Amino acid sequence: MPFLLLTVILLNCKLYVYSLLFKFKRHFYVYRLTTKYKKVIINFKIVCIRDKIMKYKIVVDSCCDLTADMKNWDDFEIVPLTLEIGDYRIFDDENFDQDDFIARMKANGGNAKSACPAPDAFKKAYEGDYEAVFVLTITNQLSGTYNSALQGKMLYEEEFDSLATSGLETLVAKKIKALAESGKNTDDIQKEIESYIVNNTSLYFCLESLDALKSNGRLFALAAKVLEKIRVKLICKRTTQGNISLAAQDITLNRAMMKMSNLIANELEGKDLSGETLVVSYVCCEDRAKQIAEKICEKAKFGNVEILKASGLNSLYASDGGIIVSYSF
Repeated sequence: MPFLLLTVILLNCKLYVYSLLFKFKRHFYVYRLTTKYKKVIINFKIVCIRDKIMKYKIVVDSCCDLTADMKNWDDFEIVPLTLEIGDYRIFDDENFDQDDFIARMKANGGNAKSACPAPDAFKKAYEGDYEAVFVLTITNQLSGTYNSALQGKMLYEEEFDSLATSGLETLVAKKIKALAESGKNTDDIQKEIESYIVNNTSLYFCLESLDALKSNGRLFALAAKVLEKIRVKLICKRTTQGNISLAAQDITLNRAMMKMSNLIANELEGKDLSGETLVVSYVCCEDRAKQIAEKICEKAKFGNVEILKASGLNSLYASDGGIIVSYSF
């Protein structure tokens, strides 16, 4: 049957940038002009009313830090990347052990790599009797995962090109689900997701070490003057242009973390956040994540706060002690 592809252009972030695929399948009917024409139209309207909530699926790569409720979602699938430390290789799936992986990274001098899924893995994830499939993947500017997902889509039907950010993938997935289940039509979902990513979300991060980002070529967007200060604890923020900007810096990690918390809290002070969510993802530092969330919430009263253990890929790049703060507003 024919397919209508709707592209949602989302903000591109150099930390982890994601692609959002929105595919909508619609039945087309051809009727002869007969005296039964009016009856056909009436029946069609009844079908539309009864099937108000479309049948959809959400597909993400393994950068998505899952909340407890997301683990129980129906029609939701994760296509895992592969993580590599020397000859040691594992899938970034539900069996990922963050503590063990970070220990292996340290033993290997902090060196680790990731490998994108095969196109066929994405193709299989797209299959099924769905009216809409939403896919969030890392951008082609940072990884082959985007191209792998694109090839998988081409194997399945046609091409797409749209972007979203990693640290916010959890929030974006939840927003998609809420909109789809509210009965909104595809045009409205497209517009709201685009606006949501660009105008109503943000991301900061502060890392103990930038070695993993540097060794894997993920720091190319930073200015040379920042690279010269690589040993200083940097506080980075996603820009509206989709790059990483230096928001602040400090000489110790604890001071930098508190400064980041204050930056976020001051930025949001006075806003009504009762219906918004703060997500703090951490790598082997849960207590620090809770402390940062508490500090932010002293001024920014979020309706929901999620403290999440970072996924495998996020753990690889954020490294031991790293914190990624994502939020909607």
